[in-house]
Amino acid sequence: MAAYKDLVGQKITKVTSNPGEPKTGQMWYNSTAGKLRGIGVLEAWASSSALIEARSSGAGFGISTAAVYAGGQTPPGPGSTNTFEYNGSGWSSGGALNTGRYELGGITAGTETAGLCFGGNTAPGWNGTAATEEYNGTAWTNSNNMATTVSFMGGSGIQTAAFSGGGRTPSSTNNSQEYDGTNWSNGNNINTTRQALVGLGTQTAGMVAGGELAAGGGSNSSETYDGTNWTAAPNLGTARYRLSGSGSDYTQGLVFGGRFNSPAADKAQTESFNGTSWTETADLATARQQLSGNRGSSSSAIAAGGLPPPASQTTDTEEFTKSTNVVTAAAWASSNALNTARWGGAAMGSQTAGLFAGGKTPTAQNNSEEYDGTSWTEGNNLNTARGVMAAGGESTQTAGLCFGGTTSTAPDNSGVTNATEEYNGSSWTSVNNMNYSCRNLGGAGTQTSALAAGGNPGPSQYNSTTGEYDGTDWTAGTSLPTALQDNQGMAGANQNAVFLVGGEGPPGSRRTDTLEYDGTNWTAGGSINTGVMSNGASGTLTAGLTFGGTTGSLVTTTLGYDGTSWSTRPSMATARQYGAGAGTNVATFVAGGLGTPGGAISNTEEFTGETSAANIADFTTS
Repeated sequence: MAAYKDLVGQKITKVTSNPGEPKTGQMWYNSTAGKLRGIGVLEAWASSSALIEARSSGAGFGISTAAVYAGGQTPPGPGSTNTFEYNGSGWSSGGALNTGRYELGGITAGTETAGLCFGGNTAPGWNGTAATEEYNGTAWTNSNNMATTVSFMGGSGIQTAAFSGGGRTPSSTNNSQEYDGTNWSNGNNINTTRQALVGLGTQTAGMVAGGELAAGGGSNSSETYDGTNWTAAPNLGTARYRLSGSGSDYTQGLVFGGRFNSPAADKAQTESFNGTSWTETADLATARQQLSGNRGSSSSAIAAGGLPPPASQTTDTEEFTKSTNVVTAAAWASSNALNTARWGGAAMGSQTAGLFAGGKTPTAQNNSEEYDGTSWTEGNNLNTARGVMAAGGESTQTAGLCFGGTTSTAPDNSGVTNATEEYNGSSWTSVNNMNYSCRNLGGAGTQTSALAAGGNPGPSQYNSTTGEYDGTDWTAGTSLPTALQDNQGMAGANQNAVFLVGGEGPPGSRRTDTLEYDGTNWTAGGSINTGVMSNGASGTLTAGLTFGGTTGSLVTTTLGYDGTSWSTRPSMATARQYGAGAGTNVATFVAGGLGTPGGAISNTEEFTGETSAANIADFTTS
């Protein structure tokens, strides 16, 4: 909020439209709307990119832009060793725990590079562990065991000063323990025996709240810890257990989700603590129990995974914000369809000025279509009808480039072409041919700085050849380190900054690796979790997207690339392979493709990254 000194003496101005970038505390009278307006504080949960795997009963720590989810369970299996890292936009894989477990404790006041997990259950039934592990942002290292084996506890703190309160051993307990960075020791017991509770804060300013009582049912009790004694604190508004929370000390925090007593059900309710009382605030979008939180505070938190009704694990991730801005999460949205359903076409341009050319139905097509961000209109035809070709995806609607592909439906190489064509916004012109003939290849760049890589020159063949285009001629570039086909997942701003992800390598394997090209050399980039081919891509080497494709079955998966690693983004609505897309990592379109059960589709979707805008609120004149 604005300080008094920033506001004193300011006048309420009369305007006909809201200011473009209003400041916190600013007020104005909108004469068009007849409303007194200003910037209001908004408390809300917003959906974000999903966890890589559905999990419940994991541990979370870190802040909203650098969080970690560790362990957890997907019944009826044992505890997971998987670790996932969140960068504020999506999740990526981190180092594996040494001991798979669920119902474990984690330090909500920890960081992404100084985390701690402890205790938990390794398998269904009672298979408790006292194992403690420390995380450095890359790998987990075993530390000394807890003094008492316990799971489903409330735990928090930092890597060198953590606490655990309550839990099960296997029955509910009032046990309390402290960790000094090396050893665990038993402390004074909490006042109320319970399990499945939440812990917040630090070792000397901690809190536990909620939980399942030994006699059954949820508790509304909360207690604060000063490093020595546990003291009764104000009760939650609603008794609950298997809840989660966020908070860096006992003067502020959130608790959310959990299972309620009456009626017995999983809930979305969120309560905020100000050091004196609990107040109900915005609900989660998805009611659930056994979810994971993070450090955060009463104004910033993450809720990940858990068990929503009817008790199947979820990948749902939500972010809580208390701010003067309205945050709109990244998402795909359906748009108007192509005029001709087809797959293996070439896309270029942007989300509001896109171009789609060629493709197969299954016969090769020569028509092109232009996109204005709303609808497709017919453009002029290619000189050579073809499909499964490549394009300079960063080219524009008035400076497009298509190359390679096949003119035939035959499984041999009879129709494979090296033809190259340029588009000027009105017509296609044949220019000098590629240095090699190929289909199912990757393409990136612009009309004057393009790159072709890999592809299929004939039946069951793989290719490591590349070609560089300077606006006039094609010349051989540095060969790929791995021969590939179906490597449509390739994008880049120009010939000297390209990424290629996925594709099919011999003998028919779907690739997980990323290759980066600097104009001279190919180097290894970050890997994806699951091998994919026939995927789409857009953006740049340091801000890229890949979407769709097949992993053995068609997927809607979308991943974002920061030049180092891949993380999840919201999934497309329509599963497809050989869809063509172009744009940036925050504004991309994808059109066409092969959908389920294998026919050509005309569907178009647009991806828009996360946005933030001032929360303009109406006020009464009183």
